[in-house]
Amino acid sequence: MASVLSASRYAARRHGTARLCQVAHVRDERPPEADGLRRRAGDGLSTRIPNTRRAHESTEYAREKGKLLEYHRAVFDKFYGKGEDISQWEVLRDAALQVGLDADEMQREVESGKYTAQVNAMVREAQQIGVSGVPTYVLNDRYAIVGAQPYEVFLQALKKL
Repeated sequence: MASVLSASRYAARRHGTARLCQVAHVRDERPPEADGLRRRAGDGLSTRIPNTRRAHESTEYAREKGKLLEYHRAVFDKFYGKGEDISQWEVLRDAALQVGLDADEMQREVESGKYTAQVNAMVREAQQIGVSGVPTYVLNDRYAIVGAQPYEVFLQALKKL
């Protein structure tokens, strides 16, 4: 079962500030296959985490073009499903093309720095509210669920809203 910590204690310990009321933490010992996820074998990414800055900025391009969810899903599948390196333009460009975005325009706009300040602001806000891992789900500005969690953790937090 999840342990729920006071966000003010958690964030003060981690970052010295808090806006969220609760932070839910649990370690799920089930294998990824239990939730329908596939393991990536021999992809080389299992031992390193790519820099996701380009992916975040290109996602803002997709949001601006009305394709946020589709693009996010394509990038998510490339990384978690196929083990591709989402720090590379060729991977992000392919995801853009899959969902009907202009890959040339996306790369040009991201490389111009158009979304840098916006993503920097999001990173600062996440740090200020105590986000320490990804994914982090913030529910009604009251609870944060950190990390990949089982359904029961979400249910517990939603019942407290």
